[in-house]
Amino acid sequence: MLHDYIPHYLDDLGIPFIEGGWPGANPKDIDFFDRMKQEPLSNAELVAFCSTRRPHSTLANNPFLNSVLKAETQWITLFGKFWDLHVTEGLQTTLTENLEMITDSILFFRRHGRRVIYDAEHWFDGYRHNPEYALETLQTAIAAGAEWIVLCDTNGGSLPSQVASIAQQVKVYLEVSQVGILPLMGIHTHDDSGTAVANTLAAVEAGARMVQGTINGYGERCGNANLCTLIPNLQAKLQYYCLPEQKLTHLTNTSRMISEVVNLPPDEHAPFVGASAFAHKAGIHVSAIQRSPKTYEHLDPEVIGNHRRIVISDQAGLSNIIDKAQSFGITIGKQDSAARQLLQLVKTLENEGYQFEVAEASFELLMREYVGQRPTFFRLNDFSRFFQRGG
Repeated sequence: MLHDYIPHYLDDLGIPFIEGGWPGANPKDIDFFDRMKQEPLSNAELVAFCSTRRPHSTLANNPFLNSVLKAETQWITLFGKFWDLHVTEGLQTTLTENLEMITDSILFFRRHGRRVIYDAEHWFDGYRHNPEYALETLQTAIAAGAEWIVLCDTNGGSLPSQVASIAQQVKVYLEVSQVGILPLMGIHTHDDSGTAVANTLAAVEAGARMVQGTINGYGERCGNANLCTLIPNLQAKLQYYCLPEQKLTHLTNTSRMISEVVNLPPDEHAPFVGASAFAHKAGIHVSAIQRSPKTYEHLDPEVIGNHRRIVISDQAGLSNIIDKAQSFGITIGKQDSAARQLLQLVKTLENEGYQFEVAEASFELLMREYVGQRPTFFRLNDFSRFFQRGG
């Protein structure tokens, strides 16, 4: 099945943790983990996902937690409530019971030799609303044995300055309180405010060392933090190690492959990996990058497996024409009258409604005709129309 191919592709890319779903929640996730036992990953840790036990229940013969154990993953991502509003209104239980749910669930997996990544669901909303209780839940998770504490912006409503401030406060709290073994801090953001990537970067600079996200930002509602944007920013600009350097060049192909698997068209304007991310159409831009790419590119596109594109439009200059000619194997110079005539024709045609930016084959035919290299495949000798009336 196609969904089995994605984790192996991400494993080869160098992603260290791959969360595969909630075994026991539906037949598809059960089947997925069963299949992965037969085709284990080579480098990455496959991670099962689930929530804390339900309120007013016990761990004895708990079907949900036991089904997670059957997935046989070393790591488990467990999520629970950190916002008192969700505890009292969503779960309709007490704040004390919620703490017991966190403790019981983590200890259950620890007793079975599993390692726990604890997702603090709605962390930023909960912390802003009731910081004392939010920190108490955090301390409870750490004391029970969670090795990672991941701060989640589940509603996607936080802004970078808020995330940075709260993440820094949590980092200080963890260092000062020293509850149990000092865990590592992570970040999980949603893009409902269009700030998932910015929020993640802010959290990393404040001390987060695990970034949870998805390829191309796929996810519920407006999506999750886009790893195809985050990884180049973290590794190429902030100098954090994310992927082996030789694997970073596979990022663009990974993005496009997964878009095919999920049957969604690639976002041509996506940062870093989009087909237009390093496209240049203004003549002055093209002329400049021919001298030095740094003039109009913030990163060498080859670093992440993308490439530079020179496009033809009504904003083109002679540099665009000459560059495209070279890509077609045609030699043409700036002093060539055909180049200037062709440039003027393009501007005229685009004014009439033609568009060559996404029709490069049409432009190549036009260019070859101007330089006398367009082959003649047939010649029209005669043409007549015959109409026969019925009736």
